[in-house]
Amino acid sequence: MSARVPLGLAVIVGTGLAAVSCASAGPQTASAHRPAVAASSDAVVVTLPRDPTMLVFGDSWTWGRAATERDLGYAHRIGETLGWPTTVDGERASGYLRAGLEAGTYASRIRALPREPAPDLVVLQGSINDRAHDLSRFRDAVDEAWDALDAVYPDARLVVVGPAPQVLPVEPGTQRIDELLRAAAASRAVPYISPIDAEWITTANYDAFIDTSTAGNDHPSDAGHAYLAERLVEALGEVAVLDDPVVALEETPAPAPDEG
Repeated sequence: MSARVPLGLAVIVGTGLAAVSCASAGPQTASAHRPAVAASSDAVVVTLPRDPTMLVFGDSWTWGRAATERDLGYAHRIGETLGWPTTVDGERASGYLRAGLEAGTYASRIRALPREPAPDLVVLQGSINDRAHDLSRFRDAVDEAWDALDAVYPDARLVVVGPAPQVLPVEPGTQRIDELLRAAAASRAVPYISPIDAEWITTANYDAFIDTSTAGNDHPSDAGHAYLAERLVEALGEVAVLDDPVVALEETPAPAPDEG
């Protein structure tokens, strides 16, 4: 029997967790979280197969900058939390418009991805790296990247994650990128997760989660990456369901009547 189960429920049941939590979350608790995906009758939900594979693609936040070890970055953490085989492809300084330190823009990097094995889900993050560029060209660059992704992985489901602010208040360019990505995602019926809208980074938690040292360069600390992973798993639970999950939620038979 095939069943569609919300991702959040599948995570709780499948991993034995009472909730997806982060011990280092500190100033902000899960109960106080604003939803990252606006509630709407037109909200887009993607259906994933049982035991999906995932590609997390993005910039230096995805790369794991400022984490003491790269596998402590948020992208690795969400794969571990969900229990899904996960490939992480992050590139420092890269964006839709800006080429990275060792590779190109998002579109050129996507075209260079191996076609096999193809992921079931692509989480596409970022990027604040475009904030100082000519944003009149941004939508074209987004379309180029997403078209490239369709060509490389035609059967993959896409979830787009906008930029999270590296400084506060949110810079105008970063805010504009968030707005443009939201509009692009809506035009393609793609789920869009907005860390800015959901206030993932605020004045209340900035110092706890963002490393402002020279080495950290305004990137998430270990605690910040753990917190972002928590928030992203929570947000994915709002936009993804599993089809025919490992834990089948069949009706429990009613107990037999007492014959005594």
